[in-house]
Amino acid sequence: MTAGPAPRANGPRRLRRDAAHNQERIVEAARVVFAARGVDVALEEIAKQAGVGLATLHRRFTRGELIEAVFTGRAAEYLRIAEEAMNAPDGWTGFVGYLERLCEIQQQDRSLSDVLTLRMPDYATVSEMRDQIYWAQLKLIQRAQREGTLRGDLVPEDVILLLLATGGIISATAGTAPHSWRRTFAFITASMRADHAQPLPAAPTTEDLLAALNPPRRGRRPGDGPSTSAPSPT
Repeated sequence: MTAGPAPRANGPRRLRRDAAHNQERIVEAARVVFAARGVDVALEEIAKQAGVGLATLHRRFTRGELIEAVFTGRAAEYLRIAEEAMNAPDGWTGFVGYLERLCEIQQQDRSLSDVLTLRMPDYATVSEMRDQIYWAQLKLIQRAQREGTLRGDLVPEDVILLLLATGGIISATAGTAPHSWRRTFAFITASMRADHAQPLPAAPTTEDLLAALNPPRRGRRPGDGPSTSAPSPT
């Protein structure tokens, strides 16, 4: 009697391995594309970067889930940098060194300001870590202010405004003068010193700033992207 065809070994397990591999490729592709283009990039570009079909991407992730998968790691890195800055010998060195490190990262990763500002109430991990970064920044600011080196009217929202300013310069000069942002950075941080007597204009509220940075986006399917929630207390 002729034996029938041998059963395929580990068929379901191989399928699971392939699915897991696709998932890893999609997350890594999103990391690369978000860094280069920001989070509003079309999902088709991420699928192309990952080498998978758009339907495969949609089976694995919504846009919000992709942002969460990428930003959890990014947020942890930024939080670590803020916490390490607390070990600087003085508050001014710690705070300005932290800002400079963020700007250096921003040269390679355009999604930096998104990590620090994007409100994602449906994805608790990223939102909680973003809030931890906010409070870590506040500690850096307050330490330097207590020491009398940082002007007393500087607030955490000014960090976002600095990143928006340097981010625009980085984008505009990347191909010709990639270090131009450092000159503007020096101008801005010099104005942050406590002995700079000229009063600042009023700072935007956290709510207004986040609303400006998270406007309603056209063309999104319900549940496909992050939404805006109440800001952290200041």
